[in-house]
Amino acid sequence: MTAPALKITGLRKRFGGLPAVDGVDLTIPIGDRRLLLGPNGAGKTTLFNLITGDIKPTSGRVELFGEDITGAAPYRCAHRGLARTYQILTLFPNNTLRENVYLSLLGLSPLRLNPIASMHRRREFAARAEAALEQVGLHRLADRKLSETAYGEKRRLEIALALAQQPRLLLLDEPLAGLSREERSEVQALVRDIPADITVVLIEHDMDIALSLARSITVMYYGQVIAEGDRASITAHPRVREVYFAD
Repeated sequence: MTAPALKITGLRKRFGGLPAVDGVDLTIPIGDRRLLLGPNGAGKTTLFNLITGDIKPTSGRVELFGEDITGAAPYRCAHRGLARTYQILTLFPNNTLRENVYLSLLGLSPLRLNPIASMHRRREFAARAEAALEQVGLHRLADRKLSETAYGEKRRLEIALALAQQPRLLLLDEPLAGLSREERSEVQALVRDIPADITVVLIEHDMDIALSLARSITVMYYGQVIAEGDRASITAHPRVREVYFAD
């Protein structure tokens, strides 16, 4: 039997006496498009940070394609096919868009241990960087400094960095945050076009937009999963309606 892309069992994280993630069980099959929904403070980004190893859990287990990665360092998770974007942009403003992609690739390459290696001369880096930038519609801006690009282009670049790593599981933390209506449409289209063999978990607050991107939904509230299902079952769920639609 094929292991799921992601399996979380009894995951908890406490900050002092505060349970930020409180006994989460979650299974995401390969190829799923999963929306992680919940109000501010629900524990969604903390859950992402636990999955990627940015923070260590208090208890519980995280499995990536059947392999236990609980508490593993982020670079180890990346080497096992996990990539993510962040709620707050984590890019290099003084480098070009192409160089930003090179740097993301360098983190997975043995070249990171060679201080005199020239990334610009590595054909595989150049090909993957060009492909990733083209995938998000930024190839014509490849040699522009990041500081000279619009915020929406930076959001698309962050997705390009993640895709360049050829992940099997991609976590997108509010990729539409802070975008104009036109920019949101562009990033929505980009997320829809992510190859089907990449499993995607998405955090987003705009329910209408988010539901248009997801096949299945997990709703969190105060660190716990309160509902799972498709769009129809989630929008009809009494607890979800209480959290989201109560006057």
